[in-house]
Amino acid sequence: MTKWGRGSFADACERINAHTGSGIGHRQVQELAVSAAVDIDAFYDALVPAPCTDATPLILSVDGKGVVIRREALREDTAKAAAAKGGNAMKTRLASGEKHGRKRMATLGAVYDADPAPRTVDDIIADPDRQDADHGAAPERRQGAKARSKWLCGSVTDTAAQVVSAVFDQAGHRDPGHRRPWVVLVDGARHQIDLIKAEALQRGVDVHIIVDLVHVLEYLWRAAWCVHDSGDASAESWVARHTRILLGGGVQQQTAAALEEAARAARLRGAQRKGIDEAVNYLTTKAEHLRYDTALEHGWPIATGIIEGACRHLVKDRLDITGARWGLSGAEAVLKLRAVRANGDFDTYWAWHQQQEFIRNHQTRYRDQLIPTT
Repeated sequence: MTKWGRGSFADACERINAHTGSGIGHRQVQELAVSAAVDIDAFYDALVPAPCTDATPLILSVDGKGVVIRREALREDTAKAAAAKGGNAMKTRLASGEKHGRKRMATLGAVYDADPAPRTVDDIIADPDRQDADHGAAPERRQGAKARSKWLCGSVTDTAAQVVSAVFDQAGHRDPGHRRPWVVLVDGARHQIDLIKAEALQRGVDVHIIVDLVHVLEYLWRAAWCVHDSGDASAESWVARHTRILLGGGVQQQTAAALEEAARAARLRGAQRKGIDEAVNYLTTKAEHLRYDTALEHGWPIATGIIEGACRHLVKDRLDITGARWGLSGAEAVLKLRAVRANGDFDTYWAWHQQQEFIRNHQTRYRDQLIPTT
C-alpha cells in the first residue's frame, strides 16, 4: 500500500498486476490512492498526543512548494496570469524571468515537540578571531533541540490560511491550555508571518516567531560580496562576526548601520551595493523576529530544517519528478499519504482506515450496526 506514496502510479499498477494478475488500470490505481487517504484528517484528530511537560517547547512551522498541475487544476489567479502572458518568447526553454505558469502551490505544515537545549553563540558559530589565535582549534559545540513526535501535513487544495489553521489545530490538540511555549519557525515570507499572527490572535495564544537563521545568513553573504572580491576568504570571517552579533542579542538596527557604513567606506553606488541594501532592508523589517539570544537562552531551535526537509521529501522527491503532471485529487492524496508515512504512522493509520472502511461499508448497513454471527 505504501507504494502509492513512494513510486509512480504506473509502478504501483505494474506491481499490483504482477502480484495479483488483476489487470488493474492506471486510473483505478489513482482512485485507490484517493480512497486510501480519505481518513487521514480524522485519524489525526482522534490520535492521542504524547505527554509533555509545560516546559517542553511546541514547535510550529509552515512553508510552500510548487507542484506541476494540469492546466484545468491551476488556481484561478495562476491560470489567468498564464493566459494573459500569451505564451513564452522561446519554444525550447524559458527566457530570463519567465515562468511556465503551470504550478500550484502546495502548503506544508509541521508540529513537533523539542526538549529545551540551551546554547550560546559559540555553539552556533565559532569566533573567527579566536580561531585565528588558537590556530584553528574549536571547542566542542552543544547540539540543539531534537525533534520528537513529529507531525507533518500538506495540501494542494487548501489555501495557505487553511493549512496554518490545521497546524494550529494540531498544536492546540497537544497543548489545549496553552501552557507550553509555542515557537513558530518561518523563512521570513511576509504572507506566512501575517497568516500566523492572525491565527494566533484569533485563538488568543502567544507565539514566538523566529526567522530561520540560514535565510539571514544568505542575506549577509550577499552583503559580503559587495565589499569583498569573489573568492576572498576573509568574507567568511566578516559574515561570522556579523552573525555572532545578531545571535548574541545585538540590535538589528546596529548591524544594519554597520552594513551601511561598510558600503560608504567602500564607496559603493547603485547596483554595486544591492546586496547590502537587501540585507539592511531584511534586518530592519524582520527585526522583531530575530531575537536569537532569547531563543538560545530558552533552548529553542532557530532553523527551519524540519519543514525544509519536508518540502524536499514530501513534494520534490515525488510530486516534482521530471515529466509529472498532476490532477488535483491525485496530488492531494499522494501528498497526504507521504506525510503519514514520514510521520511513522502509516501502519497504525492503515489499520484504523480499514476499520473505518468496515464500519462504512458493512457495519452501518445492519440494524443497530450489529452484524449477525450466524
